[in-house]
Amino acid sequence: MATIGTSNLNAKLVLLGDMGAGKSSLVLRFVKGQFLEFQESTIGAAFFSQTLALSDATVKFEIWDTAGQERYHSLAPMYYRGAAAAIIVYDITSADSFVRAKKWVQELQKQGNPNMVTALAGNKADLEDKRKVTAEEARTYAEENGLFFMETSAKTANNVNDLFYEIARRLPRAQPAPNPAGMVLVDRQAERARSSTCCT
Repeated sequence: MATIGTSNLNAKLVLLGDMGAGKSSLVLRFVKGQFLEFQESTIGAAFFSQTLALSDATVKFEIWDTAGQERYHSLAPMYYRGAAAAIIVYDITSADSFVRAKKWVQELQKQGNPNMVTALAGNKADLEDKRKVTAEEARTYAEENGLFFMETSAKTANNVNDLFYEIARRLPRAQPAPNPAGMVLVDRQAERARSSTCCT
């Protein structure tokens, strides 16, 4: 969930998607400004944090980069439960990766936080000549499912920061508590006495 101070927002963000889609590369590019040509597969999940300054708030992302291998799928709910945002990543050069991304969308719709800000990221946009998933197909799917869509390239850094900034902008800002002075306590005994003397 996103928690807020005066103008500080802490937001848990989870990355989901098929193995090899580039989840770890996106996070590494965003957090450290690095790209590794041969990124090792994530085992379980990796944790990162990064702070963004917006005009109306400072957002600290607590980022969970989950493993894409099927054998780790059962662990995923641990990471997306309570998340304020999710990025579902697919590889634009792999139709299977896009199919898998759609399954993640369905899982989040059933089991995720209903107010979650969800992005669909078509990664490896630098490999245009190997493209198997059109931007139009992905954009249409995203619009039909209430996601926002961006194509990214962790390799060239194209749209990587924009993706995280857009999520930060879309995070709900907490509303002030309706009764900041304290809790309202109900006198149950008096309530019961009133209801028992009613209508005699």
